[in-house]
This record gives sequence, C-alpha cells and structure tokens, in this order.
Amino acid sequence: MSIYRVIDKLEGYVREGTWLPFGHRILSEERLVEYIEKMRSTLPEEVGRAKVIATNKDRVIRDAHEKAQQIVSDAVNQHHELVDQTDIVKQARTTADIVLREAEEKARRIRAGADAYAGQVLAELEMRLATALGSVKKGQDALVPRPAQSAAQPIAEAAAKSKRAAFDAQEETASLDAVEVTT
Repeated sequence: MSIYRVIDKLEGYVREGTWLPFGHRILSEERLVEYIEKMRSTLPEEVGRAKVIATNKDRVIRDAHEKAQQIVSDAVNQHHELVDQTDIVKQARTTADIVLREAEEKARRIRAGADAYAGQVLAELEMRLATALGSVKKGQDALVPRPAQSAAQPIAEAAAKSKRAAFDAQEETASLDAVEVTT
C-alpha cells in the first residue's frame, strides 16, 4: 500500500470522528497508532525507491539523452531514405511519361500506315472492278441484238468475238483472284 493511500485513510478517519463541543473530536488512539504504523512500514519502501532513483538519476538522464540522440539519428536516416524514394518516384514518372509519348507516336504512325495501305488496296480494287464492269458491259453489248445485220456476216467474225469475250472474262477472274491473294 502506498504512503498516500494510508494518509488518505487517516484523513478520512479524522473527519469521521465524533464532534465534541468547542471544536474537538473523539478519535480512537488504537486506530491512530495503526495508521501511523502503516505509514512507517510504507515509508521506508517509498524512501528506498526515492534513494534508488536519486542515485541512478545521472545514469537515467544519460540513457535518456542516448535514446533521444538515437531517435534523432534514426529520424534523419529515415528522412534521407524518403527523399531518395521521392527522387526514384520522380524518375519513374518521367520515364513512364517518355515511354507513353513514344508509344502514342508509334501507334499514330502505325494507324497512318494502315490507313494508307487500306486506301491503296481500295484504289486497286476500284480499278479492277471498273475493268470487270467494262468487261460485263462488253458482254452485255455483245448479247444485245443489233439491228438487222446482213446474213452474209461471216461466222468467223462471230466466233472471234466470242473467243475475245471469253478471254476477257478469264483475265478478269485471274485478276480478281490476285486481289484476294494480296489482301
């Protein structure tokens, strides 16, 4: 039990004592002596702790200074590490920005190349389709009956026209196959 607790109990006991006229109180001598003995038994323990603290104060203060110095040193080191990490993050962000710009530029060039290639393929296809359409027109024109032709027209001319139309159709098919292969 601490000395302060014993003193608090003694004070409470004195206040609870019976009042007599002229401002006096009646207290039990036995109880007062009991509280005094408790104070005596507690006091050496408290005094002993105080003496130990007093003798060790220089060591305790020195230990406290060393701990404080260590804390400051650790804080400085941690500060330097954080600054280094911040520099690394800045460099990483800069590198990421450069890589992103290069990737966007490369994508733009690839898109432009793909658009140019698609335009070229479509132009070639248009040309071949125009050629095929011309062949179709020739074939239709060949099939349309003409106003009275002389019966004397040689059969050889009709056969030559037919062969020419077949040859043109064969060329159209070969050129369309070549377009499909290239795309």
